Parts: sequence; structure tokens; C-alpha cells
Amino acid sequence: MEADYVIVGAGSAGCAMAYRLSEAGKSVLVIEHGGTDAGPFIQMPGALSYPMNMRRYDWGYQTEPEPHLGGRRLACPRGKVIGGSSSINGMVYVRGHAHDYDHWRDQGCDGWGYADVLPYFKRMEAWDDGGHGGDPAWRGTDGPLHVSRGKRDNPLVRAFVEAGVQAGYQRTDDYNGEKQEGFGPFEMTVHKGQRWSAANAYLRPALKRENCDLLRGLVQRVVTHEGRATGVEVLRGGRREVVRARAEVILAASSINSPKLLMLSGIGPAAHLSEHGIAVVADRPGVGANLQDHMELYVQMAASQPVSLFKYWNLFGKGWVGLRWLLGRQGPGASNQFESCGFIRSRAGVDYPDIQFHFLPIAVRYDGKAAAEGHGFQAHVGPMRSESRGTITLRSSDPADDPVIRFNYMSAESDWIDFRRCIRLTREIFAQEAFAPYRKHEIQPGVEVQSDDALDDFIREHAESAYHPC
Repeated sequence: MEADYVIVGAGSAGCAMAYRLSEAGKSVLVIEHGGTDAGPFIQMPGALSYPMNMRRYDWGYQTEPEPHLGGRRLACPRGKVIGGSSSINGMVYVRGHAHDYDHWRDQGCDGWGYADVLPYFKRMEAWDDGGHGGDPAWRGTDGPLHVSRGKRDNPLVRAFVEAGVQAGYQRTDDYNGEKQEGFGPFEMTVHKGQRWSAANAYLRPALKRENCDLLRGLVQRVVTHEGRATGVEVLRGGRREVVRARAEVILAASSINSPKLLMLSGIGPAAHLSEHGIAVVADRPGVGANLQDHMELYVQMAASQPVSLFKYWNLFGKGWVGLRWLLGRQGPGASNQFESCGFIRSRAGVDYPDIQFHFLPIAVRYDGKAAAEGHGFQAHVGPMRSESRGTITLRSSDPADDPVIRFNYMSAESDWIDFRRCIRLTREIFAQEAFAPYRKHEIQPGVEVQSDDALDDFIREHAESAYHPC
């Protein structure tokens, strides 16, 4: 079996590569270990907390005990399903600030300045502005990836934006357009009430072409010949076989599994490979290094009125939400419920936003556990440019073994300073007049948590990944 291009992983990058390469007339074979993405747990946006907690769809990775977080082991969800992590994520759509891309360019990544990548952002998206406008200089309308906004009909969602403005911050009508900074409506990869994953946007259209195929199996290693990748070894149906690539092998197996696969193939730090009895094909110390992530925590408030989504947080309510979605892709299930956001500079001297807020009109965790307080609301908040760095290494030479994941979260002192600011600034926003009709009391961290030491204890116990490893 062979193709011009063999792509390992049918996730966000792999699906897009399959679409564009097959569009260009190249033969493409995509290899994916995970199963189907069919069913409401994935396709219903409002059910987002389910797939990332189901081993059917998730690799189930955990970090090693994190030394700066009291030895906690944190979940590191990665999609093991068609569409990869785009099938289990929160569907929030954020391009990133132009200065980040320009910084990469200035560090030597030619072609990665924002002016260079903007045409590709426009080409990829089908921006449904819902009548809210959208500057065609910044937004695309004809791409495969549908991007939309929620209805924002919950009063808490609107109050968050107004509170941000009252606290002295700017308003932004399109944070993916000319100006990211400010408070405004969030965008999501949702189309007509359905999750618009990379599988829906890219892979399914690509598979309709005769030159693109999908193969189910677990890649064991990259096959090399005279220093060149020529194919991959795949385990499927209990048998190993080699799939050949006439042009290139493309690893799109995530920031966790791609370095793991490279090291299993003899490409990585020579000393580490030798420890596991792996013949060194190329000594590349950078493989598995410089691992980083966004971290966040929740600042939660109890609500004085029954206006939050907690009214659906029972068996009858969830059944009603699911039925409305199944019958017409309508109702609360048709949104990821992250419908307002904020991007701010945390202090004077910061050139562009370094803190991001996701607002949610319920007090709940990603694992689906609601706060015992009942009705409430919360802001997910965290610094956008952490300085902590970690590693991916091998546990053994067996491809079936999970890699060793060490993010080394909060190892940089600047991250502690940034997180304290995150909490204090969120409290200032929740204290504004816009929340006066709805604000009851702080659930967490709790009003007694004020000093730097107390905040650090809270951060150490409650900070978690925002699931953006890179």
C-alpha cells in the first residue's frame, strides 16, 4: 500500500493537510487509530464535557506528578477519534494576536509573520457573522471551516462584556479581526448547531475524492532509508504492515504523539534513545523538548437569580436539551456556551494582551461536576504566554506504552505573578455594576483567599491545563 503522501493522524492538522493535498491532485493516505466521531456526545456542542472524559474518544494521558503543583497529576486530553482533538475540544476559535506571529518571524521563522499567515486564515474560514459585521480585510467567507457566534441571549453573558468595559477595558467587536484587545462576543467552530470539527470541515470532503483514503491502525514507527522517511509501520488487525510514501511522510499525531513516534523511530536525543535500546537514526535533542501549555483556573460566583444554565443540570433538563438538539439542532445544546470573552493587558508596560477570559454562565468544571452552590457563573482565566517548559520522553520502546509527560507547570516565577494578577483582575470585573443584579458571593477562590501566599495555595491546588499543549 502506498500513496504520494502518508499522513499520520486524522486530527486538526492531518485533516487539513489531506484536504489541501488531495485538492492539489496528490494521492493521500490518512492513518488514524481512533474510531468514529458519529453521535451526539461529539457533534452536539453543548455536550463538550463528555467526549474529553471518555476513553472511547480520548487517549487518557496524564502528566507525571507536577512538582510545583503539589505533586498533582493533571489530565492531558488528546483526541483518539476521527477529527482528533477538534472532535473533543471546546470549539473556541482564537487565531492569536498578530504580535505573536510577528515575534516568531523575528526569531527566524520566515513566512510566519501575521501578514504572511493572514491569507491562509481567511482562506480556511467561512465566517458567519450573524449580522454582526466582519471586515473582509480580516475575515474569510468561503473556506471549509465554519466559524460562528452564539445567540448570547443569557443575561450573564452580556453582563460580562459590560462589566469588562465598566472596569476600564476596551470593547472589541471582532477579536479575530483588526483588534483583539477588549471584551466582546466569543466565536466557535459550530455550524447550524453542530460541532464543525476538522473532520467535518476537511476530512469528509477530502474522502469524497478518489485520491484520498482513510486507514484505521496504530502507527508503530517511521520507516527510514538512507536518512529519508519512506513510509510507516502500521499495526492493524493484529498484523504489522508497511505503508509507503512516494513523496513525504507527514506526522500530524499531536504535540504528544508526534515526538513519541519520532523517538520510537530513532529520531531524537541519542542518549535517551539508547537508554531504551532504540537504534539512533538521527540525534535530535530538540525532539520532545520545549513542551508548553496554557494553564487556567476558574473564578466562580454564586448567582442571586436563577438565570444560569444550572436549571438544565439535572436528568430532565439534560434530556430536554438533548431532545431539542436531536430534533432541530436548536436550544442550549447548539452552543458551546462560551459566548463572551476578554483579552486584556494585565499591567502597564505590557504591549499587547497577556490574559484571556472565557466566560461561562454556570459554575461547573470540565469534568461536568456542577458547583454545590447551584446557580452561578464563572470566568476561566489564565496567562497567555507562560514561561514554564517541559518535556515528552519515552516510557519504553513499546509503542503501546504512554509517553512520559512532564509539563513542569508553574516552574517559572513569572507564571505565579501572572496568575495572582489573573485572579485579582477577575474579581474586579465581577465587582462591577453590570453584575450587581446577579452577584451573590464568591464560590472560589473564596473571599478569605487574599494574600499572595493564600492565592498561591489556591493556584497550586486548582490550576489546570486549558488543553493547548504545543
